[in-house]
Amino acid sequence: MSEWLGWIATGVFTSSYLFKRADTLRLVQMVAALMWIGYGVLVSAYPVIVANLLVFGAAAAATWSSSRNARRNLSA
Repeated sequence: MSEWLGWIATGVFTSSYLFKRADTLRLVQMVAALMWIGYGVLVSAYPVIVANLLVFGAAAAATWSSSRNARRNLSA
């Protein structure tokens, strides 16, 4: 089961580069990072868990910043 989760996470992450909109790319990367975190937990791979917590956090921060800037531009 855990091996399948790793392969599916790989596919989801790779597919993120097919999206043209940055916010969609980051959302797909966040989903893949969560899958990778689940995989890391199943196989007790702490570097995988930490690396993907960082990926998730970076994508979430970039998405939050982008949406905040978009809202700011709309109100200006």
